[in-house]
Amino acid sequence: MAMIEFKNISKWYGQFRVLTDCSTQLEKGQVVVVCGPSGSGKSTLIKCANALEPFQEGELLINGVSVGDPKTDLPRLRSQIGMVFQHFELFPHLSVMENLTIGQIRVLGRGAQEADTKAFALLERVGLSAHATKFPGQLSGGQQQRVAIARALAMDPIAMLFDEPTSALDPEMVNEVLDVMVALAKEGMTMMVVTHEMGFARKVSDRVIFMDGGRIVEDCTKDEFFGAPRSPRAQEFLSKILSH
Repeated sequence: MAMIEFKNISKWYGQFRVLTDCSTQLEKGQVVVVCGPSGSGKSTLIKCANALEPFQEGELLINGVSVGDPKTDLPRLRSQIGMVFQHFELFPHLSVMENLTIGQIRVLGRGAQEADTKAFALLERVGLSAHATKFPGQLSGGQQQRVAIARALAMDPIAMLFDEPTSALDPEMVNEVLDVMVALAKEGMTMMVVTHEMGFARKVSDRVIFMDGGRIVEDCTKDEFFGAPRSPRAQEFLSKILSH
């Protein structure tokens, strides 16, 4: 059974169709990069995976559980899927440590001591244990994004979704976030990553999904995608993005 499975997902904003019959799946331990031009539906697709965006047609399964089923406990399902956003989405009024413990305590029901132990271990893992008592506004963008990754991991997710996690960062901060993501991939975390970082895609992805106009145009191994993409649109996209 696939960890995440999209079956003919379609979505509209009013009269505008943003996703058209999107089907793909992630097996446990796979790293899938989703790329494509702006407005191609990448972020919308990934947000459908934990019901941050509703969809009107198709079926989406997380570990066999239907996201669109009215009987599904969505808060519980979301707690199993880590989500890292473009703009960090940390709680600005909470310390770094509190950002990592609040979900563990309120959603998972962990005791404060257990939550603190887990949080501190994750901050060490992302190289930020010295900043545990600081507030997000006291950190750089790269540090905030690493805190956001640690916060998602604190919930013991079965998979991680990343929505352009480096696009809001200064160029100098991009690698510190990508290094954490590369380490996660090597540890076997199931990951779906919307990104323009083609170096990351080449290094750690198992598959690349290329989207254009709300459709999945290519869904192939990274070697196939970077070697000889089949669609003219993907060839054009790669020629532009790799020429700089």
